[in-house]
Amino acid sequence: MTTDIHSKLEKLAALQKTLVNGDFLLTWKQDEATLRAVLLGAQILEDMVKANISTRVFDTGLGLSIFRDKSTRTRYAFRSGCNLLGLMTEELDESTSQIAHGETVRETATMIGFLSEVIGIRDDMFLGEGHAYMKEVSASLDESFKEKALGHRPAVVNLQCDLDHPTQAMADLAHLADHFGGLDNLRGKKLAMTWAYSPSYGKPLSVPQGIIGLMTRFGMDVTLAHPEGYDLVDEPIEAAKRFSKESGGSFKQVGSMKEAFAGADIVYPKSWAPAAVMRERTRILRARENAKLADLEKQALANNAKFKDWECTEELMKGTKDGKALYMHCLPADVTDVSCKEGEVAKSVFDRYRLDTYREAGHKPFVIASMIMHTRFGKPWDVLKNLVAANKPRRPV
Repeated sequence: MTTDIHSKLEKLAALQKTLVNGDFLLTWKQDEATLRAVLLGAQILEDMVKANISTRVFDTGLGLSIFRDKSTRTRYAFRSGCNLLGLMTEELDESTSQIAHGETVRETATMIGFLSEVIGIRDDMFLGEGHAYMKEVSASLDESFKEKALGHRPAVVNLQCDLDHPTQAMADLAHLADHFGGLDNLRGKKLAMTWAYSPSYGKPLSVPQGIIGLMTRFGMDVTLAHPEGYDLVDEPIEAAKRFSKESGGSFKQVGSMKEAFAGADIVYPKSWAPAAVMRERTRILRARENAKLADLEKQALANNAKFKDWECTEELMKGTKDGKALYMHCLPADVTDVSCKEGEVAKSVFDRYRLDTYREAGHKPFVIASMIMHTRFGKPWDVLKNLVAANKPRRPV
């Protein structure tokens, strides 16, 4: 195990990539070497935990999170990732802070930046606003650090916004690399990212956008499928087209779940709301037009109901490569006859892959910890190398 860790550390050092004093906001804004470095760092951290080697790189410091939407996996993955590195965690409750009394983003960012190493933000509910908010926090931290109001510049990590879900997409990439025996073995693999029916209407677009914007970087043949009208935003679509050409993979859009599944190595059936609906939802909420929100929800649910046949069934799975495609989901999935009457995936399919989806999610704390390390240290490979050399037990055997 230790020999394998040293080999990976050499590869990480050879990449010479770091995000020191920067942020991790959108996967498609990072170069491929940086993505490989973050992924490799996560793998090394996982190996160190398995080898019972301490990964504590901070004696003190704070990992602070802001969640503007409900969360289980990402919330506790952030806390676990921070704790793995030795950081204390805290979550800002905006309703009990001075934000409720009109405190500006500039002030909030600086106040929560004192002795914080990382600020993780989840803001995915308002299309056109979540990523913009994270950029404003980032710019505010830059100003306060430059003007010496902050002793150091905390990193901002995107825990999901309206455009991308980078910690999820990178955890998914780690899962695929693990399943297929390495990142380079993903070249030529066919991934079907498809819309699926859900009895709810307001699911963010960030997961499918993150998947198509990331997996096309590594030579995969990515197919995006959804019913007419369930479009994503333009930026990740254009990124997926560009990256597929650069990597030698492919990207196409189809209007049939069956077509997308045909011959696929990986299927990712996941519901999302149409971009137009999410834009209108944002406008209505900001205008506090509550009556219109109820009408929008009613219309969106009625439209969803037209596509109940967009379900990951045993029959559709038979059409995948050898009938054994890897099923993926960010969780929680809408499982037919379990969490809902009709949903994204048949119970028998989900039950067969349920533990795989847990393993998929299990990479996320390490991905987040790697993102933090790469934003805090100029040479994270040396930091990890020193920890391996010290060989301090993470916990008593």
